Amino acid sequence: MLRLEHISKTFHAGTMDEKKALQDISFTLKEGDFVTIIGSNGAGKSTLFNAICGDFLTDEGKIFLDEKEITFLPSHQRAKEIGRLFQDPMRGSAPGMSIEENLALASGKGGWLSSVSKAERKAFREQLALLGMGLEDRMKQPVGLLSGGQRQALTLMMATLNVPKVLILDEHTAALDPATADKVLKITKEVVAKHNITTLMVTHNMQNALDLGNRTFMMDSGRIVMDVSGEERKGMTVADLLERFKKGVGKELDNDRMLLH
Repeated sequence: MLRLEHISKTFHAGTMDEKKALQDISFTLKEGDFVTIIGSNGAGKSTLFNAICGDFLTDEGKIFLDEKEITFLPSHQRAKEIGRLFQDPMRGSAPGMSIEENLALASGKGGWLSSVSKAERKAFREQLALLGMGLEDRMKQPVGLLSGGQRQALTLMMATLNVPKVLILDEHTAALDPATADKVLKITKEVVAKHNITTLMVTHNMQNALDLGNRTFMMDSGRIVMDVSGEERKGMTVADLLERFKKGVGKELDNDRMLLH
């Protein structure tokens, strides 16, 4: 489904600001895999996502999606098959457009000047109702007036309206209060399971990293230093994760925000 072979990326090479952001990253995801990714700030998590989405060309390595090489495919072409949510609820939708117009845009029907049929409007309402946030009764409201949680739930629906081959979730609940974050995570689990979407999710919550999905990566200094799944992962605790990190990297995990969860 998604395969990375020896991906590396260095920014500002040969200067005082040289940063080896990704170092020899390789992994294969099967259809329906749900991978949670954890790591301290600067570990390379978002950079990995940027590489997969085509925000820059990697220095080395290859990327395949359904056995088709996409290493040099532009980001806008990859976006047709890769859905993405960001930490900032303001990204991923057009704030000045209504909920209906955003959904029309996401479905490929247009945007400002689109003419949404009664059947399409009914389908939008039904899918919005499944989110459990009352958005189905606010179709004409500008998205910019929604709360962060409502906007993330809507953006998730937009990203999966045309079911992507891969869904990228870059700390998409980090800016939300705990109760809202839990609700958006619940919606995320339901949407991913319903469509069996291959998913990668960065989280700063180590317990969520173990509770969600079927596989967990831990990153450090641009490398995947831990990859656990199956029975080994089922029996792990947060303390086990921290101990594995210490043994594998030779230092304590230094992200206070992660350790507080």
